[in-house]
Amino acid sequence: MKVRKRGFTLIELLVVIAVIAILMAILMPALKRAREQGQRAVCLSTLKQLTLAWIMYADDNDDKLVNGETGYSNTSPNHVRETAWAGQCWTSQYNVRGGARMPRQQQIVAVQSGVFWTGNYVKELGAFACPTGIRDEMLTYNPMDGVNGRPRTGTANNGVPMSHKGKKLWVKKRGEIFQPSDRLVFIDEGWATPDSFAVHWDSTWTWWDIARCRHGDGTNVSFADGRAEYRKWKGTETVKWGRERSDWHQGGLRPDSEAGWDDLRFIHNGCWGQTHPSFPGR
Repeated sequence: MKVRKRGFTLIELLVVIAVIAILMAILMPALKRAREQGQRAVCLSTLKQLTLAWIMYADDNDDKLVNGETGYSNTSPNHVRETAWAGQCWTSQYNVRGGARMPRQQQIVAVQSGVFWTGNYVKELGAFACPTGIRDEMLTYNPMDGVNGRPRTGTANNGVPMSHKGKKLWVKKRGEIFQPSDRLVFIDEGWATPDSFAVHWDSTWTWWDIARCRHGDGTNVSFADGRAEYRKWKGTETVKWGRERSDWHQGGLRPDSEAGWDDLRFIHNGCWGQTHPSFPGR
């Protein structure tokens, strides 16, 4: 007697497909989170490496901080005869949605023109960009204004640091930094923009550069004491603004919640080392 082989019915196949689809829907977010956590860990390690290079440069140069005005070597009045840590990796369309990007090879040349590379402090191209970056982004990290980046209104006078309550805001020497554990050095800015990560000091209470969301709802930062940590933004408006501008720049966000003000205060204080007397809600 010949035994007939029984195959799957259409209903059974549909049930199996549905079960697989449900399992994928459950697993994919978990896998995505695991991938992001891995990339975040790599980014934090890279920021520590850059910050160590930043410290070593100061040790080798009589406590002087490296020129953090990215892309502006020796020509800026704020950094006479100071080669920038890295060169320019942006185009004039950095603040245009869908704007043209600088070619990869040109970015590599720019990165390698900086004193971190030429001075043998960092010799890996991967150390200048976060693994979550957009394809062919060769520079995603940026120093803060306050650590010998570009001084802003009220922080320097003709390249000479100004003080508030006896403490310098824009510093050119490592020893001028008070409370190094609170002073920001590098931030994972993502989309490269001119000079350093811009933060207002005096009276303009909006974001200048953007609170990027390259890692979930936040980004990675490093401090003058050498450590790096993940900063999760608290304000929904902060996150929304950053997510909607992931590949271009548009400043000007004014917080509209206490959580949003906490985000801006963290950047403000971390950049300048103290809070301006007129900062809202201080």
